Parts: sequence; structure tokens; C-alpha cells
Amino acid sequence: MVTLTPKAAQRVQALARNLGKTQPILRVKVGSGGCSGMSYQFEITDQLAADDVVFEGHGAKAVVDPRSDFFIGGSEVDYYESLMESGFNIRNPQAKSTCSCGTSFAT
Repeated sequence: MVTLTPKAAQRVQALARNLGKTQPILRVKVGSGGCSGMSYQFEITDQLAADDVVFEGHGAKAVVDPRSDFFIGGSEVDYYESLMESGFNIRNPQAKSTCSCGTSFAT
């Protein structure tokens, strides 16, 4: 299960509106790469694949493919803003280590 914080759900809704998407959906994927071995990837979409695992909360959806769900199940997606940057952030209880920028992890 992947959950969205209220702040993340609000940002997904805003981005979907700005992109003209009919549904507020955040696709979260795990890819290879990054300094820790695996990296998080985010995409605003309105398309679902047949095998997507779908989680809903606070008026938005988070979807992951089964492979990614294996690595990030139980995670929470948040959204942060600072003077220098903004973006989605994952709190992944399965991550044994993460890089300092928070975009890659190892299990």
C-alpha cells in the first residue's frame, strides 16, 4: 500500500489540472540507478494499466506497477517546498539506505 499525504494529494490535483488530465493520478515507479542502486520516478497521468495497484486518498490516486509495489509497499508520498527546491518525497519503510538527496535507495 502506498499512501498520499493531504499535501501530496493537493499537489497531484493541481498538477493534473495544469496538465489537462481528467483524473488526478500520481504514478510512482522504481527504476534502477542513482547512487544507492534504485531510484524513485514520478509521473502525473490519467491512464491506468491493467496490472496497476491503485491507492486512493484525499481526492487523488497513487498507482504503482506490481514490481515497484514490491519495493515501496507501505510507503507514504509527501510533497515539500523550500526556497531552493520542491518535489515529492517518499518515506519508504523498506529502504535500508538512501542517498543524501533522497531520490535513490537500497533494500
